[in-house]
Amino acid sequence: MSRQASGGSRILVAGSINMDIVSRVARFPEPGETISGRGTSYHAGGKGANQAAAAAKAGAACSMLGAVGGDPFGDALVASLEDAGVGVQSVLTKDGTSGLAIITVNEGGENHIVLSAGANGLLTAEDALAEADWRGVYAVLLQNEIPWETNEALIRSAGEAGVRVWLNPAPAREVPAELLPLLDTIIVNETEAAAVSGLPVPDRAAAELLARGARRVVVTLGEQGCLCADAAGERLSVPAYAVEAVDTTAAGDTFIGAFAAASAAGTDTEAALRFAAAAAAIAVTRPGAQGSIPSRDEIEAFLARERASL
Repeated sequence: MSRQASGGSRILVAGSINMDIVSRVARFPEPGETISGRGTSYHAGGKGANQAAAAAKAGAACSMLGAVGGDPFGDALVASLEDAGVGVQSVLTKDGTSGLAIITVNEGGENHIVLSAGANGLLTAEDALAEADWRGVYAVLLQNEIPWETNEALIRSAGEAGVRVWLNPAPAREVPAELLPLLDTIIVNETEAAAVSGLPVPDRAAAELLARGARRVVVTLGEQGCLCADAAGERLSVPAYAVEAVDTTAAGDTFIGAFAAASAAGTDTEAALRFAAAAAAIAVTRPGAQGSIPSRDEIEAFLARERASL
C-alpha cells in the first residue's frame, strides 16, 4: 500500500467493549475476607469503547472497531456507543458473552478491576484488517484488551497507510522493539510506564521509550498531572485540576479520548493536554465509565471557570 499523509480528522478506536459491573464498598477486602457492598450498578465500559465515547463527546468524528457477544449485554453496549455519537458499523457480534469488567470502588474513588475478555478475545487480526478503513483517519487508538496479534496487524497496516498510531498499553505489556518506531504516541500511567520501559521513574521511562523509537510519550500522573516528551526534545508538564474524586474508573480513557479529539482538531499539544486534563477531572466526579465522560461543552465550560478563577 502506498504511504499517504495522515491529514484526516477522524478517530478510529480499535479495542475492547465491556459491560462494567460495579460494586461500591467502604474499603477493599483483605485476601479471604467477605465484606458487604453498598450497591451494584451496570455501566457500559471497556478501554476501547470508553476512549471512543470520550473522543466523540469531545467533538471528534469517531468510529469503533471491536466485538460484542450475542448476549443481551451486546445490544446495550452498542446502543451506548451510538448514544455517545460513535460510529458502530465495525462492531462485530461473536458467539458467546460480551466482555465483562468486575469492578469494586472504595469510598475514596479508587478501584480494583477484574476483566473477562469474552468477545474482545475473539477479535482476530483478519477481522480487524477487513474492517479497518484508513480514509480520513487522523489516528487509530489501541489498547491491550484485545489480542496483541490484532493490535500488531493494525499497527503495521496503519503505518503502511501513513496513519498515526496511538497506543495505550494497558494492561501493561512490553512492546516489541520493531514496533516502537511505528508508534506516534504512547500514553501510559506511572505503573504502565515502568512496566513497558523497565524504568520506575516517569521521566526516565519516557526518555527510554523515545530512545527505542517512539515519537512521543505521554505519562499521566494522577493528581500530579501529566508529562509529555517527544523525539524532537520538547518536554511539557501539565498540572491536574483539583476536584473531589467519586470514581476514577474511566479517567485515563477520558483523558486519551479527549486528547485525541483536541489533537485531531488541530489544537497545539499543550492546549490539547489541558483540555484532556479537564475532561478527566470532570469524569472522576461522576460514577461509572461512559456515563461519567463529559461533552465538549462541559469541558470548555470547566476550562473557562478555571481561567476565571486565576
